[in-house]
Amino acid sequence: MIRVGSRDSRLAVVQAEEVCRALGDCELITMKTTGDMVLDKTLDKVGGKGLFVKELDRALAERRVDLTVHSLKDVPMEQPDGLPLVAFTKRADARDVLVLPEGGLWDKTKPIGCASARRRVQLKALFPDIDVQPVRGNVQTRLNKLESGAYGALVLAAAGLHRLGLAGRISRYFSPDEIIPAAGQGILAVQGRVGEFDDAAHLVDDADARDCAAAERSFVKTLGGGCFAPVAAYAQTQGDTLYLRGLYVTEDERHMARGVLSGRRTEAAALGHTLALQLKHQAEGEP
Repeated sequence: MIRVGSRDSRLAVVQAEEVCRALGDCELITMKTTGDMVLDKTLDKVGGKGLFVKELDRALAERRVDLTVHSLKDVPMEQPDGLPLVAFTKRADARDVLVLPEGGLWDKTKPIGCASARRRVQLKALFPDIDVQPVRGNVQTRLNKLESGAYGALVLAAAGLHRLGLAGRISRYFSPDEIIPAAGQGILAVQGRVGEFDDAAHLVDDADARDCAAAERSFVKTLGGGCFAPVAAYAQTQGDTLYLRGLYVTEDERHMARGVLSGRRTEAAALGHTLALQLKHQAEGEP
C-alpha cells in the first residue's frame, strides 16, 4: 500500500484522492500545514509558499509517507535534496474566474478579493476603478467572507472550484489574455523520494503537463519569483510546439510587460528562461 500525504483542506484531500484513484492501493494521510494555520497575514509576510509544503516534506523525508500531492502553483521553485517532483497530472482548467455573492449581484463599491500579487496587478488593469484587497484561507473560507459582505467579488482558480463541485459559483472565466494564470495552475504535482515508487508515479504523469510546468517554472525561477512576486506564466502545447505566455512587473509595479514565445517543447525550460529575460528587459527599459 502506498501512503500518500496531503494537506487536510477539503480541496487538497479531493486532489489527493484523485491521484490515489489512479495509483490504486493507497492510504491517504492528511496533515495541517503552517500555511493553513496562519490566515491573518499575506504569504509574503510569513514565509511564502514553502509554508504549505514543509510539513509534508518532513513527513516524506522521515518516511512517514511515500508520496505527497500538491497544487503545483503552491510548490516552491526548489525542492529539498532527495525529494524531487516525480509526476505532473493532466492539467485541469487553468483559468482564473470571477465569483460573485449568491444571487449574482456585484457590489462594485466593495473590494475584489484575491490571494496573489499576480492577480492584483492584472485585476487593477482590467478594473481600474475597483479596489483590490488580499483574501486568505481555503476556498470555503473565502466564499464565507464573500457572503458576509466583506468583498464584492472574489477571483479564484477555476480548477479548484470544479474539483470541489462548485462550478456553479463561477460568474465569469477570464481568458489567459485577460489574466495570465499562475505557473502550474490546474496541475497537481506528486513529490517523492529519489528512486522510489517510480512506477507508481508514471501512472499519473502527463507529458503535456510536465513540459508546460517546465516552461512556466523556468520563467518564474529566472525572475526570482515566488508566491508574492507579480509574475505569471502559462504554457500550452500543440504537437511538438510549446506556446508560452508571460507577465513581468517591475518591483515598483509601474511598468508591466507581457509577451508570447513559442518553440520546440523539448526546449521548454529554455523557452521559459528566454521569455523571462525578454520581458524583464522590456519592462525595465534595458537595451
